[in-house]
Amino acid sequence: MGEGDEAWLRQRVIDAALDLASTGLSPQMSGNVSARMGERVFITPSGVAYTDLMPGDLSEIALDGRVLSGPFPPSSEWHMHCAIYEAFPEAGGIVHAHSDFATVLAVMKREIPPFHYMVAVAGGKDIRVAPYATFGTEELARNAVTALEGRRACLLAHHGQIAFGPTVEDALHLAHEVETLSAQYWRALQLGEPDLLPDEEMAVNVEKFRNYGRKG
Repeated sequence: MGEGDEAWLRQRVIDAALDLASTGLSPQMSGNVSARMGERVFITPSGVAYTDLMPGDLSEIALDGRVLSGPFPPSSEWHMHCAIYEAFPEAGGIVHAHSDFATVLAVMKREIPPFHYMVAVAGGKDIRVAPYATFGTEELARNAVTALEGRRACLLAHHGQIAFGPTVEDALHLAHEVETLSAQYWRALQLGEPDLLPDEEMAVNVEKFRNYGRKG
């Protein structure tokens, strides 16, 4: 990939970060976004408002966390982003958000069970909760990777949610889906415990989502 591809990818990261701010998926400067290009990662910097970001403001880091370029330090969650890219080679983009309903469930350590077939969009029959660890630590990164085994999204206890996909846009779309499912599940719980779809049906739904929306 050349300079034009890099500039394009940097802008995709900024566009996703602006979406977090404008939609309220992650308020203020919370959350972070990254994209992978080979052995390099472009990630939103720490403590900079998304609305002020320019493509050159992103932090460029290696998969081991070494800072390669950028005027600001990388997001405090770079450990988690790099660990996910290392564990899941298919990941091309990552979105971490402190969205309201996902965070409510994460605080209560309630995984999202198969109450709705759309849960399968995250890659499995449920959306797990990673155990709590201090933000920005390698322990949190390890917990997230474990919770993401066989999945593309998970909740982070007492923290928020994280989602990945082949592109930044895919990761952002999934993060929005996780928030929608979290809100629906929370509302269903106000009426009681919802009936759950059986494992066999969720396996069918997971398989259907593997190629959903793809052409050819």
